[in-house]
Amino acid sequence: MMVHARISQPTDDGQSADPGVADPGAAAWITRIDPPITGAQANGPLAGLRFAVKDNIDVAGLPTTAACPAFARAAAAHAQVVRRLLDAGAVLVGKTNLDQFACGLNGTRSPYGAVPNSFDARYVSGGSSSGSARVVAMGEVDFALGTDTAGSGRVPAGLNNIVGLKPTKGLLSTRGVLPAAQSVDCVSIFARTVELAARVLSVAMGYDAADPYSRALTPITTPLPARLRIGVPSQLEFFGDADSAAAFERSLAQLEALGATRVPIDYAPLAEAAALLYDSALVAERYAAVRPFFDAHEAEVIEPVRSILARGRQYSAADFVDAQTQLRALAQQAAPMWKHIDILVVPTSPTHYTIAAMQADPVALNQNLGAYTNFVNLLDYAALSVPTCLRSDGLPFGLTLIGPCASDFQLADLGQRLHHATGLTLGATGAPMPAPVALPLLKPAATVKVAVVGAHLSGMPLNGQLTERGATLLCETKTAPQYRLYALPGTVPPKPGMVRVPAGGAALIVEVWEMPATAYGSFVALIPAPLGIGTLTLDDGSSVQGFVCESIALDGAEDITHHGGWRRYIASRQAALA
Repeated sequence: MMVHARISQPTDDGQSADPGVADPGAAAWITRIDPPITGAQANGPLAGLRFAVKDNIDVAGLPTTAACPAFARAAAAHAQVVRRLLDAGAVLVGKTNLDQFACGLNGTRSPYGAVPNSFDARYVSGGSSSGSARVVAMGEVDFALGTDTAGSGRVPAGLNNIVGLKPTKGLLSTRGVLPAAQSVDCVSIFARTVELAARVLSVAMGYDAADPYSRALTPITTPLPARLRIGVPSQLEFFGDADSAAAFERSLAQLEALGATRVPIDYAPLAEAAALLYDSALVAERYAAVRPFFDAHEAEVIEPVRSILARGRQYSAADFVDAQTQLRALAQQAAPMWKHIDILVVPTSPTHYTIAAMQADPVALNQNLGAYTNFVNLLDYAALSVPTCLRSDGLPFGLTLIGPCASDFQLADLGQRLHHATGLTLGATGAPMPAPVALPLLKPAATVKVAVVGAHLSGMPLNGQLTERGATLLCETKTAPQYRLYALPGTVPPKPGMVRVPAGGAALIVEVWEMPATAYGSFVALIPAPLGIGTLTLDDGSSVQGFVCESIALDGAEDITHHGGWRRYIASRQAALA
């Protein structure tokens, strides 16, 4: 295969290294491929979609630099994930810039130039997958691959108004990807919509026996509960950034509008786990990933990446075992929170910095960007960063939805609903949001339709028994003209009884609700005699489950059929009392 490429040269001035290109956004690219690389299948599920890959991912015939020119080596074969995308019809157009050796969260640690934010070039793009995020946000490609060890597939998404999908570890093969910390590395996906990110994941995932960390996982394919419990850290740090704090509250309100309920969680064990990635012997894994090169060419690595990698030399094997044991203990402490929540929600990034500020204080400010990211891979969670709003200063803000292992498509379902509810445009393109599309692999949860006629109607005393089980109102309609309605004496709260009659019946007003099948049994268990659930016929001839009454209970009951429904009867009583 002959590959023609234009490869950027490193620079010391922080600007684009592409000769003759004035656009500072050119720093997003390290290699551009002309003509693009196409796979053998022209009609696959990703046919014609243009994509880029972070330059720590192998593309056959091109150098993999990891943003370190001295490290550059020609790849003999495509990374497994690249091969799967090409086979699905996608078109590869280039390789993108990154924080060197994928070590950073800000996008300024590269000799190929600092990658500017797509909304304001004075600000960082986020990293380490900086170039991949920017080219998606600017509309230069349809999607891009990054990597994510400590947040590199999420922070750049949140700072550029795009979607960042961080799959469960092992769902995407990392064969052909230069490790950062191999036991927790993930290939991540950037796209302007959740649907495309999920489609790319569905095509690219799969067990790879040649990858020591690949797993034969079966993703969960049922949606999250309608009455969603979202865990929110009880104490949050925004590092003095009032814009981000306000944006986070707005974003949580958007989730609540979709039916979510906040549940405070203790963030301490998650924060302690996050600290282990760099502040314990676990950092030795980063050194091990490039040890032969680093030992021979340490001076060729830029700061502060050099210092981070060198720190990995100081630990013993026993230190590493101790750190792993400490991590497992923290995972055990964190695990009980999933009994009380369905997902965890955090700011993708708690603040945003200018390039100048980041370069002046590269360690502390970089650490702040990752305040809510490092623990996710360490504890084997899935995550999805979704744009939710623009801050008051016009910079993007995003939420990260976090779920247990294999919850990737559940998160995508919620993420798509959240993203479409925001009214945002796509990335930095200004293009409107397309209509939502059914997500791959996701199966609708089993539901039961229940017709209610009395105290369970919306606004009535027992309606909460429906809503607390995640039931939603489908419509108000009428039964077939085969029923009579009675006000039952002595019931608290007042209830009607509806009975089917062989003749002389009427069409009565009912509401049809839909509830998860998993909640149906507990709902039926609440219904006291003489009421029960049977099959009702509606005026259109269809049948649903609904309230019926034993005829023995009608002794002394008032026939209220002429009112046409319970709500009208209650209104007539209130009018009479008035």
